[in-house]
Amino acid sequence: MKRGKVNIVTLGCSKNLVDSEMLLNQLDLNGFKVVHDSEKDDANIVILNTCGFIADAKEESVNTILNFVDARKKGKLDKLLVMGCLSARYKEDLTKEIPEVDKFYGKFDFKEIIKDLNATFYEQKMYHRVQTTPAHFAYLKISEGCNRHCSFCAIPQFTGNHKSRSIESLLEEARSLAERGVKELLVIAQDLSYYGIDMYGESKLAELIDKLADIDDLKRIRLHYAYPSKFPMDVLKVMRERENVCNYLDIPLQHISDRMLGMMRRKITKNETIELIKKIREEVPGIALRTTFLVGHPGETEEDFEELKAFISEYPFDRMGVFAYSSEDDTYAYKMYKDDIPQEIKDQRADELMAIQQEISASLNQKYIGKTLQALIDRKEGDYFVGRTEYDSPEVDGEVLINKASKLKVGEFYPVKITGADEFDLFGETIYLSST
Repeated sequence: MKRGKVNIVTLGCSKNLVDSEMLLNQLDLNGFKVVHDSEKDDANIVILNTCGFIADAKEESVNTILNFVDARKKGKLDKLLVMGCLSARYKEDLTKEIPEVDKFYGKFDFKEIIKDLNATFYEQKMYHRVQTTPAHFAYLKISEGCNRHCSFCAIPQFTGNHKSRSIESLLEEARSLAERGVKELLVIAQDLSYYGIDMYGESKLAELIDKLADIDDLKRIRLHYAYPSKFPMDVLKVMRERENVCNYLDIPLQHISDRMLGMMRRKITKNETIELIKKIREEVPGIALRTTFLVGHPGETEEDFEELKAFISEYPFDRMGVFAYSSEDDTYAYKMYKDDIPQEIKDQRADELMAIQQEISASLNQKYIGKTLQALIDRKEGDYFVGRTEYDSPEVDGEVLINKASKLKVGEFYPVKITGADEFDLFGETIYLSST
């Protein structure tokens, strides 16, 4: 049977991207021609993997669905299928409101999608993927779901409780990625801190990262989204002692005032947070910390916000993101609190924090001038080769811009002397041209 061409379009986070990559592989095994995020309109089947995290993401997902519905009406598509977080949350409503979509699926309905395309699901190749990132880096999703149930977050509703993958299966996948040329592995989960507790009865993050570090071809291992409450401190020793584990940690804090941490159901206090940050920096000297804060949560007063501003000035973070609160259906905050802060105030607070962070980042970047850092080259762009140090994650952090006359190879590491810096990016020149 002749197979069609499938374009999988992914919205949202890197965890969604991994899901798309697994589905791409299943379709490829079945003889479909597969593309990802293609801007061409030559695919007869589109599968849209949606995001439903906050209002802006939901709006983007709905608008993208409607754009493909328009293409479907014009006869450019034979099938339009929608999966992912938004689809999982609002499947019944979406089915009624946008009947032009052939079918809406949950977040993990891979087998049903494959069946509906008259194809075979290869269970033994569940975690095999068609890589959509550049060949030299890839994501490794070590668990699904979350047990934390923060007041503002709807994610547990459509991902379910935390479910770890076994260490053995993750090592097998990581080795396979390394054999295909992956040099940097980005370890992701909704909550890294909880990894292993559901499966082994205790946190196994440190053991997993230590074993991943034994894979010789993995030159960088990077950790994203560790929950601060009950943080597995033993992972810091691994980070400090294993050369290929980046001195980098993404640890979303969300707020710092005890009142707001309580209302957000974060299960940690201000003092505990400060002690944790101090301990991390003491155990891993020079570590780059990335965090995220949420402003405009119901009940956040000017005093709470000023306390947060003072905190990020006193304990500056290398990287920081800010979200304005979005009231999400059926969350604890939606049920228990009134969304009492005007959007204008939410946005103003987010802008204020990012203005402070811009100054902090500019100051921190200055310390790299004159130093030599290992840069992994991601791409050519304009007049530059664009790379990243161990302190920079793709998409979300700054980059190193190197004059294109250097004739570097994408996907290779080079020692780069930092010659300049702005608020978020570094500028440098190669010391010598042979890759390491």
